[in-house]
Amino acid sequence: MHALPHLSVIDWISLAIFFASWAGYAWYSEHSQRGANGLIRTAQRYRLEWAYRMLERDLRVADSTLIGNLVTSVSFYANTTIYIIAGLVAALGASDKLLSFTSELPFGGAGNRELLEIKLMLLLASFVFAYFKFTWSLRQFNLLSILVGAAPLGKTGEPGIDTYARRVAGANNLAGDDFNRGIRAYYFGLAASGWLLNPAILGAFAVVVLVVLFRRDYRSPALQLLRD
Repeated sequence: MHALPHLSVIDWISLAIFFASWAGYAWYSEHSQRGANGLIRTAQRYRLEWAYRMLERDLRVADSTLIGNLVTSVSFYANTTIYIIAGLVAALGASDKLLSFTSELPFGGAGNRELLEIKLMLLLASFVFAYFKFTWSLRQFNLLSILVGAAPLGKTGEPGIDTYARRVAGANNLAGDDFNRGIRAYYFGLAASGWLLNPAILGAFAVVVLVVLFRRDYRSPALQLLRD
């Protein structure tokens, strides 16, 4: 808290843009009616179709392999995030050296030591948030594998099949949504690194990340392919 008085007006404005962009886009893509046609919620409908097809198959080796691929991807990001967090903690311990390094960069550098520490804490908080999301996603994918292992055999319309298909798809959606939140934290963590150079760059990077996420979720060829 002792570092907060060192923040200027442009710092506070950039922080407001940063958090508004992050929280606002998360709400828009996951909960708003206008964001229902994006990549995230379009993929959820395909997960339900996957659940129905899985329940029709007697041998589910392909489904187990697909879930294994998803778990591997999440595990990779979770492990990578640990290294990033360790590096940021080490940077906090060597803030004096980092301060002298950033002072030689353009756009004004990181300021004094107290200001540098709060900037690093924003970066650290972003990646800690990502780590929690990735590990929770991993646990939910493990739950999904249990549901697949316990799944009955049947087709659409048979007693209990629709309910179980929605249960499997729901677990898949929960795991996938938390994975997406972790990826989003990576994007905004990269935006937070701009604060080390200049507070205005933090706000500009947050807006750039917002535009990139919107284009990929609502204007990308991948979304068009799923809709077609």
